[in-house]
Amino acid sequence: MARYVSETGVKFTFDRSQGLPLVKFDRSPEVWVLRPQPAPRGDMLYLNDLGEPILRASRTGGLTVFTTDRPEGLAVALSGGGPALRMTPLGPQQLLERLAMASTRATRAARRLIPFEADASPASSALTADAAMVAAEAIIRMTRLADGRLVLGGIDRVRLVEGRQARAALRQGVIEITVAPGQGMSGRPSSDRILAAAGVR
Repeated sequence: MARYVSETGVKFTFDRSQGLPLVKFDRSPEVWVLRPQPAPRGDMLYLNDLGEPILRASRTGGLTVFTTDRPEGLAVALSGGGPALRMTPLGPQQLLERLAMASTRATRAARRLIPFEADASPASSALTADAAMVAAEAIIRMTRLADGRLVLGGIDRVRLVEGRQARAALRQGVIEITVAPGQGMSGRPSSDRILAAAGVR
């Protein structure tokens, strides 16, 4: 685990200690699950679940981060160690509290009630709670985009269910998030994937 910072102030934790690399930016609660892909000149790209680059590691050890504001990339420097990015087990009451928290964040951003509901088992409670937070983050991001605000006007609620594969869909005013507990943190869609499923980019 390591902390990085760019000269423009972008800060994040990059965790390569687990099965798939994880990254968390300081200004967001979302943890991104990355998929490594070899790149030219011996570099390594780290992609999100839409296949878009988030980080690039050079053969010589340099690291570049790609953001919405700087899609061409920003060089970053190591700033120290960081905490491991892991989910913690949750009981039923804690899951309900996280769902209520996600609903509160989404409701505040949308300026109207957006309830969150879930069908979760003990095995999926932590992942469901994390997915709810990511869905709330997607809704918050919608409010910052012109096409996102139009789509958000037709969203009535968020529903989280278990399945075999992580998915996101918008159907009849419901954002439906499918989580796959056996896949760890990669078993839920990112906020980018939720936005894409809603037709917002």
